[in-house]
Amino acid sequence: MTPAARLSAAIEVIADIETRRRPASDALKDWGLSHRFAGSGDRAAIAGLVFDTLRRRASSAHIMGEQSPRALTLGMLRLERGLDREAIAVLASGARFAPAPLTAEEQSRLAAADLRDAPAWIAGDYPQWLDAHFARAFGENRAAEGAALAARAPLDLRVNTLKGSLEDAISALTDLDPVPARWSPFGLRIARTAEAKSPAIGAEPAFIKGRVEVQDEGSQLASLLAAAKPGEQVIDLCAGAGGKTLALAAMMNNRGQIYATDLDKRRLAPIHSRLERSGVHNVQVRTPKSTENLLADLENHADLVLVDAPCTGIGTWRRNPDAKWRVRPGALELRMREQADLLDRAATLPKPGGRIAYVTCSLLREENDDQVRAFLARHPQFAPTAPARVMEALGERAVIFQRAVQLSPEGLLMTPRQTDTDGFYVSVLLRVSPGGSGAGIDLGGRRTLTRHGAGRT
Repeated sequence: MTPAARLSAAIEVIADIETRRRPASDALKDWGLSHRFAGSGDRAAIAGLVFDTLRRRASSAHIMGEQSPRALTLGMLRLERGLDREAIAVLASGARFAPAPLTAEEQSRLAAADLRDAPAWIAGDYPQWLDAHFARAFGENRAAEGAALAARAPLDLRVNTLKGSLEDAISALTDLDPVPARWSPFGLRIARTAEAKSPAIGAEPAFIKGRVEVQDEGSQLASLLAAAKPGEQVIDLCAGAGGKTLALAAMMNNRGQIYATDLDKRRLAPIHSRLERSGVHNVQVRTPKSTENLLADLENHADLVLVDAPCTGIGTWRRNPDAKWRVRPGALELRMREQADLLDRAATLPKPGGRIAYVTCSLLREENDDQVRAFLARHPQFAPTAPARVMEALGERAVIFQRAVQLSPEGLLMTPRQTDTDGFYVSVLLRVSPGGSGAGIDLGGRRTLTRHGAGRT
């Protein structure tokens, strides 16, 4: 297919997404099935155009003055791909299989494309209803944070240290040109261009043998900051497909015990094969059955409870650009209730001196700091660990990492703009003994842990 024909196909797919209100992946799959002449390179290029259009939906509509699939796609070529009016006119020429020629209005708007006076939600390409939430989280930087969320994500891998070193994995994947991750000591990053096919990681011998897993660097860091240690009793309360469970097992060197469970047993389905492939032996998967409490025997026994809570998923928008246009205010309210319920459930599990690592892939304070403060008010036997102490798990990288993240008394926030990872929030909450000396009171009345034990912060 010619570049112009690919552009026409992308406009067709965007129209299908808009008309039928369906995920981009479904629309692309259906297009491929009905256009079997298109090769894998064509399909990858069309997918790139579609996802880039979804990344730039608000700003493209702004510069083009309308929200038609054609306008959104042409605006994306100007804003995301950096093509000038003349280059876009070559693609939209009206030739066979090409989009119709540019109108005078389209040519004028493409030539004058400017977002300097656009509202933050347009310049940052996020839903307008989220603007107040973004303003609360980032203030005047919210447009820049949104724009970073709209950027294309790299491919990150986690090296499974149970089966080899970082250097071993680099050698095994040399044809993909992986480079060590910036923050994660067991991370690799593979750059991806707009039109290139995604590397077939699943077919790589290193993946098949369990030496690497696909996992964003931010997710790797969230696991690392939970600081699971060999020999500990760990509960992964929202294990899902097991990405963080596998990371914790490697950190523990297969020593101790991890109990992996999830409220939705369907999400647990992939974990069994992943555990086998990775050579993990210290994980017990507990699949939920009806209303039975599968963790009753572990109450007051856990060293660590990981709560990788369901959330709005805003931090993953780089990888799921169509998801941000589907999220609604009601989803935020629902997720906040689920998070509170999970934290209350987790509160029964740590032993005195044990901890809860609360993790979300959201950037909103309502799902992060606010949620933690509400939990602490309900459960005064817990206190937040100072973020500087949490970051000690990164070793020599901790000082630089601390300058990159957004800090609060309750936790730390990674964002694509600040850390070049997906967005993740991490708060580590220590269960202190009743009447013990491990907690202090800050000026806001919240109990906190200092680096040297009891004290005021």
